Amino acid sequence: MAPPTLVPISLALQDRDPAAFAAEMGRSFARHGFAVVTDPDLDLARIAGALDAAKAFFALPDEVKRRYAIVGGLGQRGYTPVGVETAKGATASDLKEFWHVGRELPPGHRLKAFMPENIWPEAPADFRPAMLWLFEALDELGGRLLSAVALYLGVEQDAFASAVAEGNSVLRLLHYPPTCGGGPAIRAGAHEDINAITLLLGAEEAGLEILDRDGAWRAIDPPPDAVVVNIGDMLSRLTNDVLPSTTHRVVNPAPERQGVARYSTPFFLHFRPDFIIETLSCCVSPERPNRYPQPITADDFLRQRLKEIKLG
Repeated sequence: MAPPTLVPISLALQDRDPAAFAAEMGRSFARHGFAVVTDPDLDLARIAGALDAAKAFFALPDEVKRRYAIVGGLGQRGYTPVGVETAKGATASDLKEFWHVGRELPPGHRLKAFMPENIWPEAPADFRPAMLWLFEALDELGGRLLSAVALYLGVEQDAFASAVAEGNSVLRLLHYPPTCGGGPAIRAGAHEDINAITLLLGAEEAGLEILDRDGAWRAIDPPPDAVVVNIGDMLSRLTNDVLPSTTHRVVNPAPERQGVARYSTPFFLHFRPDFIIETLSCCVSPERPNRYPQPITADDFLRQRLKEIKLG
């Protein structure tokens, strides 16, 4: 399987030449819906500590983890066990469990009704501070990357970054248990992300694939410590698919790796709940008429999609 032509882009270029960085990011997004960013200026030691805390939680007994599954919570906070989330249109559920951390809002905040409170496990002890730090670090990086997207499209440079500044963003801690290799289920069925953009810290195990325009599945194999960034459906819709939300999946491991678990930490940047997703005029032309003439709020869009993947 040949890898897609995803040329890594150094975040340092944004400091030297913002326009050049935006152009490279935009070209990668327009062609693949994905980009690979190196030199992300993240504290690697603290990231490793957060991953260790996540692994320690997932190693707890099943009955302990299930105490943190919120009935009626749409899977938006706390724990979701294996066998729940199902890719849109799929019949077999994904072979994964996960934990969600959301934005912490002060009492009385105007968006508090849209964002449930975080819950925290009793153990490991460093789980909460590690995940709150990681949320803030990735939230800041995501805003920075969205400013490059705005520059590429020629819109106001803080247009997207300001829209996610109070967004219903989610840090997902993912554990794919060892597999037996049989049956129709895979670690993550073919899907597109719901949100604006997703930041994915490099997973230790292979498996991420994207569906290229020629209909072939192609593996993503980023350099160590790189961040994989992809367009979600909200931004794809906002840009009239100029920046496409690309189908991707996580396949089961090769036979020699079936006994090895896989961990990853995607961060889903969402627009604030009351943000109106309405096609940008700069992305409409006679050759590309408006594919989404009906505006929708980010919260309504999210709830529709959660039902489709059996979390709603």
